[in-house]
Amino acid sequence: MKLERILPFARNLLEKAFLPDTIAVDATLGNGHDTYFLAKLASGTGHVYGFDIQEQAIQATKERLTEENLSNRVTLIHRGHEELKNSIPESAKGQITAAIFNLGYLPGGDKSIVTKPETTISAIEQLFDLLAVEGIIVLVIYHGHDEGAIERDELLQYVKGLDQLKAHVLRYQFENQKNNAPFIIAIEKRS
Repeated sequence: MKLERILPFARNLLEKAFLPDTIAVDATLGNGHDTYFLAKLASGTGHVYGFDIQEQAIQATKERLTEENLSNRVTLIHRGHEELKNSIPESAKGQITAAIFNLGYLPGGDKSIVTKPETTISAIEQLFDLLAVEGIIVLVIYHGHDEGAIERDELLQYVKGLDQLKAHVLRYQFENQKNNAPFIIAIEKRS
């Protein structure tokens, strides 16, 4: 048996949760890899909403989707993920089955622009309200920088306090890795 690495494990969770006719959210576009992955899974009436505050992330994602003729399956929103409830149509409530956050900073971008625990927690709470039962939120936590360590600690405290009757919380991490290797928190809605 081979243990799955962090990013393949995250995508495996998303793939199991995202049904072709449901809705997914990429809360941190980055360079568009997860949006592209989710857009490939979307078919029929399935759709992906992607968020980022950086124009560079919006453009990189748009280019990737255009190259693969997947733009019609995605709505890109140039706002922070903490504004997702006001940006996703009300009709999506209960239709979102998969969401992902890659926390930290944009790879190859301005490292001073980072995700913040207060906006991330706000986005998780909003998303949880919109999530279908058995829907999943995957947080890939990059904590090898000062702000990332702060966000990690606040998120871990937050998810430990979630009611077990409403959510299952999974932590997937390799314990013997050097250099603060990323890890996953997955939140599955129970009711």
